[in-house]
Amino acid sequence: MTQSPAWKDGDSRARFTHKTVPARAGAGLKSNHIDQILRDDYRIGFLEVHAENYMGEGGAPHRALTAIRQSFPLSVHGVGLSIGSEHGLDADHIARLKAVVDRYEPGLVSEHLAWSTHDNSYYNDLLPVPYDRTTLNRVCDHIDQVQEALGRKILLENPSTYVQFEQSSMSETDFICEIAKRTGCGLLLDINNVFVSATNHKYRPLTYLSEFPLEKVEEIHLAGHAGDTDDEGELLLIDAHDRPVDDEVWKLYDIVIGQMGPVPTLIEWDNDVPEWPVLKREAMRADEILERRASSYMLGSRHAAAG
Repeated sequence: MTQSPAWKDGDSRARFTHKTVPARAGAGLKSNHIDQILRDDYRIGFLEVHAENYMGEGGAPHRALTAIRQSFPLSVHGVGLSIGSEHGLDADHIARLKAVVDRYEPGLVSEHLAWSTHDNSYYNDLLPVPYDRTTLNRVCDHIDQVQEALGRKILLENPSTYVQFEQSSMSETDFICEIAKRTGCGLLLDINNVFVSATNHKYRPLTYLSEFPLEKVEEIHLAGHAGDTDDEGELLLIDAHDRPVDDEVWKLYDIVIGQMGPVPTLIEWDNDVPEWPVLKREAMRADEILERRASSYMLGSRHAAAG
């Protein structure tokens, strides 16, 4: 008789510890970094993987992730649910996502406020949605469906955008705030996305952040962006994930952590991925800000309580 894999029998809960993602810097897991991560004196706070890379039953990717999961907390980040789709969610995709989540017991599960499917076509992009009541209702229904299927809360990430819809009747921050209120989902604040969108649409990123429901944020993403020009010759930023975090994004991150206190922070670097020491330096810079701000945040909280 063929024995079922251990994770299908439900005993993976006895296998993994480190289930809570700490308020530290993390990095996206790349297979060529695994040996260095396991040997490094600097212990990364957590690792994040794209769910779709682990939706097969077995093989080398699962063996590698199982090894890394023994020692590190995990965040699972989806890129293919198409939360904003007009035509409903793919039940098979949700089932595969649930299998990944059940198998590896991540501390955090997240997805994008975007759509990437139409009928049976899948696009290699995270496309924007209009901010109106019809879309709001649809996105909330989809998040409810996913959270019910997974049996847990998910985090929703704010997008980087390059166009705006004339039909939008709400601001992005109001739209996201209403989603969190209605569904109970948490939020993933991508600060590079804020900076990219603010530059492209000519508004101040600090204004956006002042309107964002920071109390709902359970994870932050930081990444590098590329510069280009649009058809009118105006500056256009692209959320490229192929270089170090920009100094302006670091400044915004420092401000946000000062306001809300430390939360798990991922360094995203998905294209032209460097050697581990380069990515580690970015994570260590985030850890330095988190540690420095944690001290001042706790001191301020004590003063407020004493007052």
